Amino acid sequence: MRVLLIDDDKDDGQLFMEVIEEIDPSIEVTHEEDPQEALRKFDSSSARLPQIIFLDINMPVISGWQCLAEFKKREHLKAIPVFMYTTSSRQREKDIAEDLGAAGFITKPDDYNLLKRTLAGILC
Repeated sequence: MRVLLIDDDKDDGQLFMEVIEEIDPSIEVTHEEDPQEALRKFDSSSARLPQIIFLDINMPVISGWQCLAEFKKREHLKAIPVFMYTTSSRQREKDIAEDLGAAGFITKPDDYNLLKRTLAGILC
């Protein structure tokens, strides 16, 4: 399985990757800090597409919402499940995620074991 995290926070990215490694070392996980770069990479016909994407909302240049909308516009990307992965827990943002076609909404837990259980529930 190939998993992509798009999140401009290096520490969150490192923690996410460590948790995935602990859940299942066979999962190929990559971290992209720039959503525009992720979109460019996946517009290449030779790109190995992820099977699941976790996408932060609050990022510079383009937001996670804009990135999600771009993923859903592209025929070869729109079927990939995208989970919004953010510090927010507001219902309004959960509703926006649903309206834009996100597969789910995850509030970043501040507890390592809770993050592990949350991600394992999605990936296993």
